Amino acid sequence: MAAPVQRDDVVELDVESLAFGGNGVARLNGYVVFVRRGLPGDRVRARVTKVKRSHAEALAVDVVDPGPNRVEAPCAHYPECGGCRFQDLAYEIQLEQKHRQVADSLRRLGGLQDPPLEEIVPAESIFHYRNKLEYSFTRTDEGPALGFHRAGRWDEVLDIRKCWLTTDLGNAIRNTVREWAREERLEAYSQADGTGYLRHLVFREGRNTGQALVSLVTAAGEKFERDRFIEVLREFPEVRSIHWAVNDTPAEVTNVPSTLLWGEDAIEEELLGLRFRVRPNAFLQTNTQMAERLYELAIDYAGLTGGETVYDLYCGIGTIGLSMAAHALTVWGVEVEEESVACALENADLNGISNAAFFAGNVGQALEELRGRAGDADVVVVDPPRAGLAGKALKRVGEAGAPRLVYVSCNPTTLAGDTKRLREEYGYELIRARPVDMFPHTPHVETVALLTK
Repeated sequence: MAAPVQRDDVVELDVESLAFGGNGVARLNGYVVFVRRGLPGDRVRARVTKVKRSHAEALAVDVVDPGPNRVEAPCAHYPECGGCRFQDLAYEIQLEQKHRQVADSLRRLGGLQDPPLEEIVPAESIFHYRNKLEYSFTRTDEGPALGFHRAGRWDEVLDIRKCWLTTDLGNAIRNTVREWAREERLEAYSQADGTGYLRHLVFREGRNTGQALVSLVTAAGEKFERDRFIEVLREFPEVRSIHWAVNDTPAEVTNVPSTLLWGEDAIEEELLGLRFRVRPNAFLQTNTQMAERLYELAIDYAGLTGGETVYDLYCGIGTIGLSMAAHALTVWGVEVEEESVACALENADLNGISNAAFFAGNVGQALEELRGRAGDADVVVVDPPRAGLAGKALKRVGEAGAPRLVYVSCNPTTLAGDTKRLREEYGYELIRARPVDMFPHTPHVETVALLTK
C-alpha cells in the first residue's frame, strides 16, 4: 500500500504499544508509524522523519492528550539525555511492554505459537542501579564538561549534574573530575576534528563491597599531573583503583589498555556470596542486584545435581560458571576477552574453587578443542552479546548436543532466531523462559531460557 504520509508531515497519532527498541507503535489508515517519545495510550502530534513502504518513523513534538500511563520523570536532564528512554512511563507498564516484546519475538521470529514464557522478574531498584557508567567529555564556555550523548545524537554531549542511574558516589566523582579538568585547563576532545585531549571517564562500583574504580581515557600524550589527579580522587575513601588509558584512534571506545596510576589493579564485587575481581575492561552485568536474580534463574534452569560437566560459554569474569561450580562436577569457561579470562582465573582462586577452568578463545573456534579436552557437556550455558550465537558458535553449540542448554540473552530477537535454529537443526525444544528487567527506563530486557534435547 502507498504510504499515507510524507517526510516532514505533522500528524496526530494514537500510540498503541511499544516496539522493539522502544519506539511507540501507532497506525494511520492501517499503516504502521513508529513514534519516538510516544508512549502507549498517548495521543501525540508527531513529525514524520522517515517513510518506507512498510512503515514510517516519526518524532513526537507535542503530547495532545497524555495517556494514563505517563508519570513525572524525576531527572532534570530528561528527555534530552539519551541514557534513559522511559522515565515518564509507569514502571508496571514498562514491565508489561518488555514481557510482551519477548513473547512477540518468540512467536514471530522463533516460530512458537504459545511460548513457555514465565512472568517477568521486576527490578529491585528502578533508580541508582548501575554499577558502571561511561561518560564523555565535551566542550562548553565554562570549560570541559562530562555527560552522555543527547538522545539520537552522536555528535552532541549533554553536561550531566545528577544522573538517576548511578549512586550519590558516582555523581560526586563525576562532578569532582569535571572541576579538576577545569582547574587544570585541560581541553575536551572533539570527535569532529580530532583535536583536544580528555575523552572519557569510566566509573565502576562494587555495590556490595563499597569499592570504586575510576579510569580516565585521553588522547595521546600525558598532559595532566598524575599526582594531582590521584589526590583529587583519593578524597573519596571508596576509590581503590585509579587508571589512565590512551585512545589514539577516532573510535569512541573505552575498552583500551590502561596504566594503573594508584591503588589495586582491580576492585572486588560480591555476587551470591562469592567475591569477584573486576578490572577496568572486564565484563560484569551492570546491575548487581538483578545479576544475582539472573544467575539464580540460570542455576535453577541448569538443574545441577553435583555430577555434571558444565560449559560456561561467553563466561566473562566467570560469574555464572563459578556460581554453578558448587553444584557441578566441573566447569569449563570460554571467553574471547583475555582481561576477563584473567579475572575469571583469579576469581576461582579468590573463592577457593578448584573445579573450574577458564580459557581465552572465540566460542565458535574453541568449542571443538574444549570438547576434546573436557569431554562432552551435560549442561551448556551461553551468555552471548547482542548478536547472539553468531558465526560458527550456534553450529558448534548445536553439535555439542548437551542435554540441557541454558541461554542467557540480552536481545529477544536473537534469542528467538537462535531458538528456532536450535530446534530445527539440532532438535532442541524451548522448555522455559523468563524475562528479567535489569535496566529500568530503557528498552533493554534480559531473558533466561532453558532448551533441552
